[in-house]
Amino acid sequence: MTSTLRTDLLRIEGAADPVGTLPILHGITSYTAEGAGADEEMRRGLSYGAPHSLLPYTRQDGYDRTRTARELPCVVLENEQLTATFLPGYGGRLWSLVHRPSGRELLHRNPVLQPANLALRDAWLAGGVEWNLGTTGHWPLTCEPLHAARLTAPDGTPVLRMYAFERLRRLVLRIDSWLPAGSPALYVHVSVHNPSAEPTPVYWWSNIAVPEDADTRVVGPAEHAFHFDYVSELKRVEFPLLDGRDRSYPGRLDRAADYFLDLPAGERPWIAALDGAGAGLVQTSTERLRGRKLFCWGTGTGGTHWQEWLSGPGAGYLEIQAGLARTQLEHLPMPAGESWHWTEAYGLLEVDPAAVHGSWAEARSAAAAVLDQLVPPAELKRAEALAHEFGAPEEMLAEGSGWAALEIEAGRLPASPLLPFGAPGEEQAPWRALLATGALPVCEPPAAPVTGERWRALLEACAEDWHAHYHLGLLRLAEGEREGARQSFERSLAEQRTPWALRALAFLAADPKEAATLLAEAHRLRPAELALTVEALDALLAADRAAEALLLIEALPAEARAHGRIRLAEAKAAHASGDQGSVRRLLAEGIRVDNLREGDTSLATLWLAVHPELPVPPCYDFRMSEG
Repeated sequence: MTSTLRTDLLRIEGAADPVGTLPILHGITSYTAEGAGADEEMRRGLSYGAPHSLLPYTRQDGYDRTRTARELPCVVLENEQLTATFLPGYGGRLWSLVHRPSGRELLHRNPVLQPANLALRDAWLAGGVEWNLGTTGHWPLTCEPLHAARLTAPDGTPVLRMYAFERLRRLVLRIDSWLPAGSPALYVHVSVHNPSAEPTPVYWWSNIAVPEDADTRVVGPAEHAFHFDYVSELKRVEFPLLDGRDRSYPGRLDRAADYFLDLPAGERPWIAALDGAGAGLVQTSTERLRGRKLFCWGTGTGGTHWQEWLSGPGAGYLEIQAGLARTQLEHLPMPAGESWHWTEAYGLLEVDPAAVHGSWAEARSAAAAVLDQLVPPAELKRAEALAHEFGAPEEMLAEGSGWAALEIEAGRLPASPLLPFGAPGEEQAPWRALLATGALPVCEPPAAPVTGERWRALLEACAEDWHAHYHLGLLRLAEGEREGARQSFERSLAEQRTPWALRALAFLAADPKEAATLLAEAHRLRPAELALTVEALDALLAADRAAEALLLIEALPAEARAHGRIRLAEAKAAHASGDQGSVRRLLAEGIRVDNLREGDTSLATLWLAVHPELPVPPCYDFRMSEG
């Protein structure tokens, strides 16, 4: 029996990697579950930990839907039973898991590499298994490279280690994956470390995309779930029967929904998606990873369109997920200096189809019994114990960002031979200069943002020019100090009027008219920055200044005016101005917004405003619920 690790190239039709430079100033919203069946622990988790902003990250909105033949570096683990393909360049995603004896792909292996606007930073890919650390949403590194290395387990099994410094929460992430010789399961050991002297809110979900058809049944050890349908509040419901429909068959549901399974205390955590023949992917873990979730797009026009938008025609999928909390709307407090770890296992579960598609109790019992044979709990614990013995890497396979190396130089992250983070790169050069000289070089456009006490202290001691004051404002904003941030941005503007400080002040403005004025000036100072132009137009529309928005659009060069975001803004402005003929013309010519945000129904709304008697064409229907 053998177990191997090799590097390879994944050949795929794909869009170019997403880019973007504008800092993400907003945070996320806390949720409540009053009267929804949530206990005190869940209520605490729902109200805790929502970040003030997503700094230091920048938007990744610079992509399109033009796809060409691409070759992506990948790492492949293989034994007699399974072939697992990882993409270190895309957040370490497990792209494919093939059961070798049958040739069956266990995951939704996307036939294309197509970013779309579903992640915290915008760009996101459907398919495979995505590792999500940080806060509610698809994590900031989902389209970023991780460090990757080869090492050898004490029993001689090759191990793939992928690791990163997640900068929003300032956590160190390590993911060790291996396929023991002859094993029917892939093992993934995850370790998250909080190196700071303060508690940190933590969020983790392993997001697993699997094929979906009308006979796919999602099975897990629960009789209740917390239901979220993107329209109403989170609430605890019976599962799978709700309103007379069996929600464990997502391919038969007409609208998008989340079902967070409420696993009883002490129950082995697992979830499986099984087809009409009773076979499919199962995921299980050690106890710390307690949450399990089912997500489906629904079979409505909008849900079908989203799946085609992400994966092309005929590639329907659903998601089964596993997390630290019971829902994805919660964060957990991680004490200072602590590390949390758990081990996951993935494999093919084959269960008697009569049981799988019988009563819910039969399906759960039969699947659990087969799982106990496939991955006995004792075997999972042995895998966890083995992972604690893994040593230092022997060979580097892929290089991630230089931000961890910068934090090590700054004395804010301990160096470890287990995680060789390499050296800072060009993106970190301005901040290395600040460490070395006590002054941050002026950069245009500005240096990539940072967060953390060390950088704030250095800038507070040396800030004299517009660039240093601008970054000091970002650091204060990241810590929730809006008034202090405003003062820094105003000081930056006093030194030099830049679009960057104007944009930040617009974000802080309480008056929509003031925000629009500031962003319009930012656009005039940097007219070639399309993302700024879009923000200026959105602000003008929000301030009921549609006529000014149309004048701005008319002054744009033809290439910019043809961009989907600009055409959408033009249609909105025309509608607000009463020019419904222009709205009809623009819709008839076609408006394609390559980074339309999940949940944005403005195209359908515009269509219905000017064609109330006609159904929304599928190309404009991104509605995740009807009506």
